[in-house]
Amino acid sequence: MISQPFSTKDRILSAAEDLFAKSGFAGASLRQVTATANVNLAAVNYHFGSKENLINELFKRRLDDLTAQRVKALEQVQRNGAVTLETILDAFVSPALTLAQDRGGGQSFVRLLARAFAEQDQKLRRFVSDNYGHVLKEFAKAFLQLLPHLAKEDLYWRLDFISGALTYTMSDFGMIKKPTAISEEQHRKNAAAQFVRFAAAGLRAP
Repeated sequence: MISQPFSTKDRILSAAEDLFAKSGFAGASLRQVTATANVNLAAVNYHFGSKENLINELFKRRLDDLTAQRVKALEQVQRNGAVTLETILDAFVSPALTLAQDRGGGQSFVRLLARAFAEQDQKLRRFVSDNYGHVLKEFAKAFLQLLPHLAKEDLYWRLDFISGALTYTMSDFGMIKKPTAISEEQHRKNAAAQFVRFAAAGLRAP
């Protein structure tokens, strides 16, 4: 059962995030969500109106913060004048890996994100593109300034590959488990550094 101090809306979101991550969007019903959140179906209808809106809100509460952190990091890089492929990539990658490491629901959201890719939910993809696609365009513009020889179509292909690889990496940082001798924070930094080197090489390829 979800702990009571949270608001009804938060309890529903937390329950839905965990259930959809485990069973998929079609596999978990609203009745299962309400039972886990210890609320009635009317509460879901009141706060969200439909299952589709509930799913959209799950992504919104995580992606709003993630995109804000990415934009802030990108602006800081540009303000400092240290604009390289590596620093821009780090602004894109590090906030995502920080979210993946968050044990307050971030890990469930990563599984949910993987579900969205696997199940090819077109409505959800359109929702994410319509609300957060502008952030990717900002990064693409920054990359193009450093890669003037690269056609825009080629860049977007490569960014699509990078986004897919990042989603995989966010899932417990892929197959590479944390060595016992280092902290979670150091493991995250190592993963970010390795990913940035890999992605920068892909972007620079002829």
